[in-house]
Order: sequence, then C-alpha cells, then structure tokens
Amino acid sequence: MLMIASVVVTAAFQTTEKIGNAYGIAVVSVMVITTGLLTLIMLVIWKSSIWLIALFLVGFLSIEAIYLSSVLYKFVQGGFLPLVFASLLMAIMAIWNYVHKKRYMFELNNRVSSECMTQLASNPNINRVPGIGLLYSELVQGIPPIFSHFISNIPSIHSVVVIVSIKRIPLSKVAVEERFLFQQLEPREYRIFRCVAKYGYNDRMEEPQEFEQQLIENLKEFIRIEHSVLEGEAPRNGEKTEEQVEAVQQPNPSSNSSPAIQSLNATATSANSSNRIVPSRIVDYRPIRRAEEEMQFVQAEMEKGIVHLLGETEVVAAEKASFFKKLIVNYVYDFLRKNLGKGRL
Repeated sequence: MLMIASVVVTAAFQTTEKIGNAYGIAVVSVMVITTGLLTLIMLVIWKSSIWLIALFLVGFLSIEAIYLSSVLYKFVQGGFLPLVFASLLMAIMAIWNYVHKKRYMFELNNRVSSECMTQLASNPNINRVPGIGLLYSELVQGIPPIFSHFISNIPSIHSVVVIVSIKRIPLSKVAVEERFLFQQLEPREYRIFRCVAKYGYNDRMEEPQEFEQQLIENLKEFIRIEHSVLEGEAPRNGEKTEEQVEAVQQPNPSSNSSPAIQSLNATATSANSSNRIVPSRIVDYRPIRRAEEEMQFVQAEMEKGIVHLLGETEVVAAEKASFFKKLIVNYVYDFLRKNLGKGRL
C-alpha cells in the first residue's frame, strides 16, 4: 500500500517542488506536535517546575512557529497533502474509537447476571471439561455476554475458567508480582475467576507458556490468601496449638517441692505469667487444608491442558439509527475490522 501511495503521489504532483512543499509542512507539523506532547509530559508525568515548562514551550514554539508560518504559504502548491492524510487517519481513529466505545458499553450493560450463573451451575446438561479455560474479554468486571453465548452453543465448560482482561496502564513498567488482579465470581463452586493483567507501556508481552505459568501461580496465591481472609483462623473443631499442648503437658513443679520452694515457684510463676501472653485461641486448620486442596486442583487441571478462548463480537447499528450511522458502523467499521484489525494477544 505504501508503494502504491508513493507512485500515486509522484504521478499526481509530477515535480519535486510540490513534493518538497508537502514534505516540509509534514516535518514542521511533527516538530510542533512533539513540542506540545513533551510539554504535556513535563507537566503531568515529570511534574517539572512551571517556569521551566514555560521557558521550554516559549523557546521551542517560537522558533517552530516561524518555520510553520513559512511552509503554510506553500499550502496550495502541494502542502495540503499531509493535512489530507492526517484528516483521513483522524477519521479512521475517530470511527474506530466511537464504535469500540459503544461495543464496550453494550457488553457492560448486558453482563451475565448472578441469577443466570446460578441457573447454569444447576443445569445438569452442562458438562465440565478437564483443564483450564482462559476466556479473553475487555470487561474488567462481571462476566461478558459472550460467555452465555458460548455455553448456549457448546453446553460444556472447563473445570476452571479464568476471564482474562489485558490492560495497558499509563506506567512505564509493572512488577510481575503486581501484574495480576483476581476475583472469584459466584457461585464459588463453579470455579470461575476474573483476572485483570496490567502492563505498562514499556512492558513486553510474555510468550504464551510463560504467561500461563505466571497467571496460574498468581491464581494459586490468590486462592491461598482469599481462604485465609474469608475463613480466618476462628476456633471450630477444638484443635489446639503447639504452645497450648506444651502448656497442658508440662507438669507443675510446685506439686513435689517444699513449702519454701513452692512459695518461690509461685512467685516466679506469677511474675512469668504477667510478662507472658498465653494463647487463648484455638486454631482451625481446615481453611488452610481447603486452600491447599483448591491449589492442588488448579495445578492438576493445568497439567491437563490450558485452552485460550477468543470471542469475536459483530457490531451492527440499530434499526432506528440514521443512515449516516448505519453507513459508519455497518460498512466503514466492518471494513476496518476485517482488514485492519488484529489479535491483541
């Protein structure tokens, strides 16, 4: 496409003077835009001094404004070409952003409800398939509607389902231990988790095997922490700690001593008891065992295989929409999605 565009521009302009005019206005415009964006970075990200920012902006912009005003005189003699290309690209990005936002809001407003999930969990016709299914969605909360569509067409679901959302955030890098955020969805026995994977703009996407390994390890850590937080260590079954067992089995030295020694032992015991915290709780280890069982279950399902599930949403304009909106959504956006869109993984 670039070669075709170059041939068309050369054939249309025919002289290097007009091509030079177009090139000149493109270069100077890039310089002005770069100055504006760098000023924004200094103000918002770097948080530099306002006087330094003003000095930088006035200094560079005054020089670039002189160059820009000189090349704008050549607008009719070929200088309009970069602005035509820029307007075309801006229109493409505006259409893509508009339809993408509408699609996101539709998915957000039509999330699968908890009642629907309860019905799916109690449906005997839905089979559980061994392994872990990673369903990718742009929603960061709730269950996307593509999930119910998937279940209605294929009445089976993996033993563990993780709905993954990959998001780029305005940070340079995100630490691996802070990359994954998890939430378990109801009903809990269905083992459906929500995961948001955060990446900075300088972070590199891992290979699929490395990404799977990191996700599963962080999922098991989330299960361990969640069981500890939700169920805690409240007394339930009368199990004693090691300190309590030692305290019960330790004989009383005062029982076989003389009265004088008994008096000294009683004084020492009272002094020690005043300075020592005696454990008064009985620890229940069942939440820890349940967490270990869940972690072992996830590890076993991982060894059986991980399947990546990608859903493609088809966007169409409403029947009551205007002709212009139908043209933009049904034809222009559809053409862009089929020819310019690519996978996000």
